[in-house]
Amino acid sequence: MKPAKSLLDTWKKFDRFPMETLTKAWHLDQGTKKKQRDVSLMKEHREQYGMTGNCFDLALWLLDEYKKDGIEAYPIGSKFHTEEAHAAVLALDENGSRYLCDLGDQWLTPILVDTDAANYTNEKLNGFFPGAKIQVQPKNNVNVEIFYHRPNGKKSAQTFNLEPIEMKDFMQAAEFSQNYIYPYPLFECRIAYQSEVAHWEFYNWESFLSTNEGLCKGDRTDSIKHWVEVIHEKSNYNKKFLTEALTIYQKLNNN
Repeated sequence: MKPAKSLLDTWKKFDRFPMETLTKAWHLDQGTKKKQRDVSLMKEHREQYGMTGNCFDLALWLLDEYKKDGIEAYPIGSKFHTEEAHAAVLALDENGSRYLCDLGDQWLTPILVDTDAANYTNEKLNGFFPGAKIQVQPKNNVNVEIFYHRPNGKKSAQTFNLEPIEMKDFMQAAEFSQNYIYPYPLFECRIAYQSEVAHWEFYNWESFLSTNEGLCKGDRTDSIKHWVEVIHEKSNYNKKFLTEALTIYQKLNNN
């Protein structure tokens, strides 16, 4: 169910890339006409501030890297033009088998989603998603359902449509997303924890850590100074940028 080395080598370039909406709020506040950044601008911002972006940013950047590395890939997504929109990538190996590559949800590695492939299994698998076992099930001709089995017995599911999305339509959905600011800041990243890679999340002024042992609640405070220090420590994001972005969200919360 894991991808070939060629797919994985490209994916691993993004191991230290968080998914967050802080960049979206900050860039929207800059007043530029076009809100969805080109990959070249994303790279500049990464160099300057350490920032990455939301699921659309990460999908576009990953597509660009796969193209440079000679790997066929295309964008997929769901609930476009709504506040619940999600973007990801499907990459193909040398046999044409498709792998879900979802940086937006901070997966550890791509996973095979062709359920008729020889090495497909519907067993629960470790090592693909932080803090959960993963199970891939066919749903119909164009969709697969992925189940997340967490250590406390909680089970959730997400449906992925595997049909390619035209780049023009994808960019329109990306532009819509970058213009919409949900009033609660979100920051997710993968961090080393004991002998595993865990999932750390900051959402609505509190933090959580998802591990193979379960969910641990962290701090809860509306102190910008506190979260600047915590997020900087987790990701090395620029403190001035973090202060500006979190201040934007705090003003949104107070309106």
